[in-house]
Amino acid sequence: MEKWRRVWREGLAPQLSKAGLQALELALIHDDPRLLQGTTCYPPLLDALRDREVEGTCALGFGAWQGEGMNRVGQIEEHFQRVCDAADAVFNEPAACRYFLNWFDDTTRDEMRRELLTEVTFALLERMPTAA
Repeated sequence: MEKWRRVWREGLAPQLSKAGLQALELALIHDDPRLLQGTTCYPPLLDALRDREVEGTCALGFGAWQGEGMNRVGQIEEHFQRVCDAADAVFNEPAACRYFLNWFDDTTRDEMRRELLTEVTFALLERMPTAA
């Protein structure tokens, strides 16, 4: 399994809420232009802009923004750091999240959408209750 995919499945997706994953799923299906590659957030994560409303974000922040109502740059920054720190802890490796983030940023948009949609759908299916 590719490293980015393993980091997503074991380290990142478990940190995201169901509502967040559902919002990301819709963004991937509809090629939402607010799902940004190459940056964490727009406006950028600068102290002077912490209180500004978010206009776009990467995959890790999108669900928090559209699924959980975190609409300020500072909220997305804190969410992003928390999710990345948790993933790094899962792998006991500083910056393990970079494997996913580099893949997300460097992959063509069409391929990223197709591959990540598969992973997001898989993560949502894993959260469905099983019949007893």
